[in-house]
Amino acid sequence: MDSTLEVRKAAIPDVKGIHALLMQAAVKGQLLPRALAYLYSHVRNFFVLVENGEMIACCALAPVWEDLAEVCSLVVREDMRGRGLGRVAVEACVAECAELGIRRVFALTYQEKFFNHIGFATVEKDVLPQKIWADCVHCPKYPDCDEFAVLRVLE
Repeated sequence: MDSTLEVRKAAIPDVKGIHALLMQAAVKGQLLPRALAYLYSHVRNFFVLVENGEMIACCALAPVWEDLAEVCSLVVREDMRGRGLGRVAVEACVAECAELGIRRVFALTYQEKFFNHIGFATVEKDVLPQKIWADCVHCPKYPDCDEFAVLRVLE
């Protein structure tokens, strides 16, 4: 990986870049789109990966319950894939779990094998009732969600 890679918490000036990354993935059906208003109000959840001044990836950590958080909105720019950047972004979120006192982290994803490769186990969605009742019931795909639920228990 290039030594100019910076992994940091997102700031307000990053929101439009995050939105652009997410929309590129959303039009391909890789994740659900996020409105700019949502991103501005949740900017503190995001990490961005910046290389040579360009945002090349983003990922968010969203606390859901007292010991549970979701890794979401993970996108690596298409021309940057295959370099381990997704793992770097997810691990930044996992590291923040320790700071927050969160022991379990999950994702709802189409990239099951990627998450399995980095230490997440595939689980049934019913082990995540807080997520289902808070967010999933409002999703246009509910109750026919085709994403995989993956969970990692932290030490």
